Amino acid sequence: MKNRIIFIIALVAVLALSSYAFAQRGQGQNGPNAQAASGQASIPFPPGWKPCPRCQNNEDRRQDTIKYKVPGHAFDPHDLTGVWGYDGIGRAFSKPPEFTPLGKQQHEATFGEKTPDGSPTYSKDTSGRGPGSKINCDPMGWPRLYTYNYGFEFITLPDRVIQFFEMTHTFRTIWTDGRKLPEDPPEPRWLGWNVGHWEGNIFVVESNGYDERSWLDASRPADGGWTHSPDMRVVERYRRVDYSTLESEVTVIDPKTYKQPWATQKAVTKLVPGAEIGEEFCVPSDYSSFNDDYSTISGSKKK
Repeated sequence: MKNRIIFIIALVAVLALSSYAFAQRGQGQNGPNAQAASGQASIPFPPGWKPCPRCQNNEDRRQDTIKYKVPGHAFDPHDLTGVWGYDGIGRAFSKPPEFTPLGKQQHEATFGEKTPDGSPTYSKDTSGRGPGSKINCDPMGWPRLYTYNYGFEFITLPDRVIQFFEMTHTFRTIWTDGRKLPEDPPEPRWLGWNVGHWEGNIFVVESNGYDERSWLDASRPADGGWTHSPDMRVVERYRRVDYSTLESEVTVIDPKTYKQPWATQKAVTKLVPGAEIGEEFCVPSDYSSFNDDYSTISGSKKK
């Protein structure tokens, strides 16, 4: 009986951690990382504070459209300011161009362990998103934050545009002061070296100098992830179609990994006028605490 009780307590603890990790990694706009379904209750916030984008549900967004008089609202097509979306552009990178021989080797090196039924665990996903990966809180990098985030904010300044993400509470600076990308970046960056300029009403962002440890995305439903080399260049195009609609597309140019440029389809992200960016961190000590508690409850010894 005693062993049975210990097993039940341990099982409950495991399920609790699994739910937390599942929510942290996200499962699309209707998943546990967003109150997207109209039947889900909103997460309440103090008076005078706006909720985070993922804390709202669809009914909140519908009411905010009326409250903030979104239809027909005046806008400047050269001003991207606002909080946009609540979960990224899922599956933006799903059909890669043909690999180079090096690219094929890179991709195969991302294959991790499999479950007993043969399903991939994505255990080599160092961002922690894979269900079988260790939580070490490596950055997701760019453009993976394009595919998965909890909403972001564009802040337009005279000499730069700041893109601020709720996911990992991080930001990147897109310089618009006329500087050029470095031909030979002195150090790799998870979010790249970024410059932007306007072509008519389209904001064009060019970047290079990426840390090759990041993935573009997991290669679901197959195994592993889509990789890139240090020579990857990324070109993004954003167009504010109207006050509440942002159109975007991303092109990855990496001849060491892919034989042709990899362009995503145009995607639409909606303004979230009744929200403000919240805080979402990957916290290794949370998992360490669980491991300590689980070890005590189960009587097992930590390896």
